[in-house]
Amino acid sequence: MGRPRSFDEDEVVRAAVGLFGGRAYDGVSVDDLVSHLGLHRNSLYKTFGSKRGLYLIALRRHLADDVRPLLDALADAPDAAAVLRLITSADLGLLLLATVDRASADEEVASEVEAALAAVDRAIADALGVPADLAAALTAAALGLLLRGAPDGAATALSRQLIPPT
Repeated sequence: MGRPRSFDEDEVVRAAVGLFGGRAYDGVSVDDLVSHLGLHRNSLYKTFGSKRGLYLIALRRHLADDVRPLLDALADAPDAAAVLRLITSADLGLLLLATVDRASADEEVASEVEAALAAVDRAIADALGVPADLAAALTAAALGLLLRGAPDGAATALSRQLIPPT
């Protein structure tokens, strides 16, 4: 009979979301995972199969825990300014890194990223009653603001240009 687990799988996955969201896939070694997540190398492989296996589980957790609530909030957004504020204030680090770092190299990651971004686009289109291409442009603008690292003032200025106050 094997030893019982000495770690909480849910806690490990949550911690992996933060680790991968801060450093990207290639910036995190198996040694980093072992030391930062507090589990043994054998436990990592036995539980998650591989670094990639843990990455995919962490990405899916991020989409469920961070992106899904954003979609719910976007459904109630009254205007483009609110959309930009919601997206630029959300914790989307792992989604952004997965988009720019892994999606081009991993079909499974690409599929998850494409589905998440399409869901954001749909939520914006539905909330604002705008065409899909404008919703996609708002998503791209908001994510671009996050990548630039200074979303607050730029989001406000952009929203004024998109929909001037009446």
